[in-house]
Amino acid sequence: MINDVMYARGAESSKIREIFSYGLERKAQIGADKVFDYSLGNPSVPAPDAVRASIERSLELPAEQLHGYTPAPGLPEARAAVAASLNRRFGTSYTKGDVFMTVGAAASVSMSIHAITTPGEEVIVIAPYFPEYAVWIEKAGAACVEVLADQETFQVDPAAVAAAITPRTAAVIIDSPNNPTGAVYAAETLEALAAVLRQANEGREQPIFLISDEPYREIVYGAEVPWVPSIYEHTIVCYSYSKSLSLPGERVGWVLVPNTCSLADRVMPAIAGAARTLGFVCAPALFQRVVADCVDEPSDVEAYARNRTVLTQALSEYGYTYVEPDGAFYLWVKALEDDAEAFCERAKAYELLPVPSNSFGVTGWFRLGYCIDYDVIVNSLPAWKQLAEEYRV
Repeated sequence: MINDVMYARGAESSKIREIFSYGLERKAQIGADKVFDYSLGNPSVPAPDAVRASIERSLELPAEQLHGYTPAPGLPEARAAVAASLNRRFGTSYTKGDVFMTVGAAASVSMSIHAITTPGEEVIVIAPYFPEYAVWIEKAGAACVEVLADQETFQVDPAAVAAAITPRTAAVIIDSPNNPTGAVYAAETLEALAAVLRQANEGREQPIFLISDEPYREIVYGAEVPWVPSIYEHTIVCYSYSKSLSLPGERVGWVLVPNTCSLADRVMPAIAGAARTLGFVCAPALFQRVVADCVDEPSDVEAYARNRTVLTQALSEYGYTYVEPDGAFYLWVKALEDDAEAFCERAKAYELLPVPSNSFGVTGWFRLGYCIDYDVIVNSLPAWKQLAEEYRV
């Protein structure tokens, strides 16, 4: 019998992917230069030259090395390179045994959820949040509990998290720099959250875990992104090179189970078991080698900063209200009517393709992914102005 839950998820793709597909259709119909697609976090910035050099070196390897399976946790040299990089940056003492290479951040987060929850437990997410969190939580048999971020700063609200914790709470997921708001969680906010979790842990057999999803860590505009395991010991870090190295289609990342976590000796085998159960046999071998070679390559943040500046200055001039993004490459903008879905449908008349906030667990906003080409942003500005003027009539 066809699984009705899986059928429903396949038949109703994510709103982000739905808008992206619509954009592809419109580009084919009227020309790519006439469609302004802000839907997908698909970097237009090319991968660093070092990535190409690494691939070319790997192509000289024997076929069984180049294309063969790696050990399930990943190539030892890739895991060691990740651990060494983190140690240099954050003053830690991780080893390759603390790192599990994954098929991108989606695998990292879903594996972590499956590893530390059992059916009937709860996982708290901070709204607005990346919508696939709910899918992965529900697949694990857990319940997704939405807690609103502070609606002015979009920082985590520790008091709201405390109010949402129950005896069934197994984990909290945070995402900083944040998708979709661009907020970077301040150290003092994370320290207050850690205090809430430690208090809730008193008398528990297993602590509440903090899953820190960090694919945008390197994309910041002067802000400092705190190293969360140094603030809360029961943190699992999930990472991807989709954004930092502009490799979204290559699907490579990692999970770090810090050696400071009191249950690390159980969590890491559970991560491995989740990878096996979910069918993530091993991360792509070629791009594990790229990670080993390019682990400290900087992101081209300047290109995103330029896009951010031209977009925010123009939208501010046209009367839009937005959250100033400190990181990532998304702009969180207040819709010009209460119904964000209706606003985004109206925007299509101008070939503007934002994503309504309903997809992210809140109403009244929309997300713009400004990782697109600079010229697309510039060419879209008259349309944004016309759309705003339509609402003033």
